[in-house]
Amino acid sequence: MEATTKELRLHTRELISATDRGEEVIITYRGKRRAKLVAWSEERQSIKEGARNPAFGLWQNRSTDSDSVNDYARSLRQPRKLI
Repeated sequence: MEATTKELRLHTRELISATDRGEEVIITYRGKRRAKLVAWSEERQSIKEGARNPAFGLWQNRSTDSDSVNDYARSLRQPRKLI
């Protein structure tokens, strides 16, 4: 199903009802496809612990003089020392 942005503004309830019936609604603006309105799916894939973000646990095995990430970042932001 296709709908214009004006139809989206004026008939939002009907378009959302269409997605509840399993239809995909393509939103067009000046004749060009701009967005797709689909039903929300609550199904989630199981995420392994710690696999949420590649940066998660990055500092876990780091051995530095700094006690925390904040101290390390603060040391990086120090102004340069002129020689």
